[in-house]
Amino acid sequence: MTTSAAARQGTPAGYRILNEADLRDTLAATPAVAERLGGPADRWTITEVGDGNLNLVFIVKGAAGGLAVKQALPYVRLVGESWPLPLSRAHYEHLALTQQGRLAPGLVPAIVHHDHALALTAMELLEPHIIMRKGLVAGTVYPGFVGHITTFMARTLFFSSDLALPAAEKKEAIASFAGNHALCKITEDLIFTDPYRVAEQNRWTSPWLDATAAEIRADLDLHVAISRLKLKFLSSAEALIHGDLHTGSIMVTDTETKVIDPEFAFYGPMGFDVGAVIANLLMAYFASAGHERAPGDRAAFEGWVLSTVDRVWTEFADKFVALWRGEAAGDAYPVSLFPGEPGAARLEIERQAYMARLFQDAVGFTAAKIIRRILGLAHNIDFELIEDPKQRATCEARSLRLARTLMLETGSFTSIAAVTKAARESRHWQPEF
Repeated sequence: MTTSAAARQGTPAGYRILNEADLRDTLAATPAVAERLGGPADRWTITEVGDGNLNLVFIVKGAAGGLAVKQALPYVRLVGESWPLPLSRAHYEHLALTQQGRLAPGLVPAIVHHDHALALTAMELLEPHIIMRKGLVAGTVYPGFVGHITTFMARTLFFSSDLALPAAEKKEAIASFAGNHALCKITEDLIFTDPYRVAEQNRWTSPWLDATAAEIRADLDLHVAISRLKLKFLSSAEALIHGDLHTGSIMVTDTETKVIDPEFAFYGPMGFDVGAVIANLLMAYFASAGHERAPGDRAAFEGWVLSTVDRVWTEFADKFVALWRGEAAGDAYPVSLFPGEPGAARLEIERQAYMARLFQDAVGFTAAKIIRRILGLAHNIDFELIEDPKQRATCEARSLRLARTLMLETGSFTSIAAVTKAARESRHWQPEF
């Protein structure tokens, strides 16, 4: 990229897209990185493995160890240079990883080096971890996942909220992420707007889902519901949210869980992160039928997924409320207003009411995340790897049926058990194509 092109796109002076030779030289000149890798730089192996929508990702290995190195591109990788994107997202990702590492130790990769000018971050190489979505496609269960992800969400959301922070500190924290509006704009368009209108980049499994896509574009009740969710996303700076917490942003083993890629982070509604996790688990559940080798051979896996959905909400809520009871230091709900046993009892009732409202938000955002992954631009391999397009469309239609109900009838879902019950019912529904 030329200097003038970089200036036009707001990139830092000195930025360039790194090839293997450039990356090797850059890392060799960084003592902390060179020490972590070990051995002569010309013996390091460098492999570009990025399969996401936005960035370059390299795996670098030396005699002493390895690193994952991520460089932001000045455009959306999925689309190309016709969709420019500011490199500042690398700064916000680094800031988010730093905050999340402090609030939820051990649940995000450790940062070894960050280069602002190159929009580059070198971090802990997660091995033998795999992207959770790939494991779910294969039908793998992860016994430790629920405990880890609920701890991550409870701690990062609670400790960045008004329940834990004094008002001035919270406002400063909001300001520190306010510049990440370009990534927020992607969410605002791709999740809350485009799937409900004619948009050039929308796609779906055609012709089987053509009628469903048209119905959603014409459903004004659904448009009101998604607009209310969009308004909440735009205006509710409740806590520092990851902003893209799907099963492609989680790396796992049987015993470890690491949350990665928080470049969409900003202060937004807590239910967005919770709903994203639930939505992606539900999509794995619906897609499972398309990955069967024989009828019913994934029944145990599907049961585990729905049980995991139940536990994700239940254990998150329990941990969040426990933190509120024991760690509240913010300006919201001052203890002085709830003196003695009567006050404590009344505050506990309010805590449960607060969680009920948060659950309703999560249900709505769950629906929004499902719809965008089936009718919008960026899809999930859960569905995409189903080879038979009609079978894929069947799995997606079942997901859309549930999502539509969750969004239009959110108030009727007062428990996570009601959500998983509706998912089971939709799983056995047969669309008419």
